[in-house]
Amino acid sequence: MGRRSRARRAAQPAPEAPSSPAPARLSDERPRAPWHPVPLVEISVLVGLVLIVVGFVTGVGSDGGRVTLLCGLVLASLGGLDTTLREHFAGFRSHSSVLAGLPAVLVAGGLFFGRAPWAAIAAGAVITFAAAFWWFRLAFRRRSGGLSFR
Repeated sequence: MGRRSRARRAAQPAPEAPSSPAPARLSDERPRAPWHPVPLVEISVLVGLVLIVVGFVTGVGSDGGRVTLLCGLVLASLGGLDTTLREHFAGFRSHSSVLAGLPAVLVAGGLFFGRAPWAAIAAGAVITFAAAFWWFRLAFRRRSGGLSFR
């Protein structure tokens, strides 16, 4: 091998080893809603708060007051749930505990109205919360590039 061959070989970069995929780049900006220019979440929370106040003023003892109060609680909660879901599944912030609470409450409510014993209600809620928490934490790790919280 002559001098020129050795010089060319030394000048060539060595082949790079295959690297693992880079983690997703996390943004410091909150993910936007699909309906971005319209403040739909803020409006639903505001209307929910107004309905809660009207429900209390009307009277929790009456049927109309209870329904108004319940509608306000549901509407305000949906506004918060929307933001929580978007942030969690975009990898912006982990809301695993909050999101795991929703299925746990639904299971506990179903068991309560099904007239299950208190021990079964508590066990069902705890098991559901643990399974949902694990799943939501796993989903956040995938979306955030391996972080378990942020």
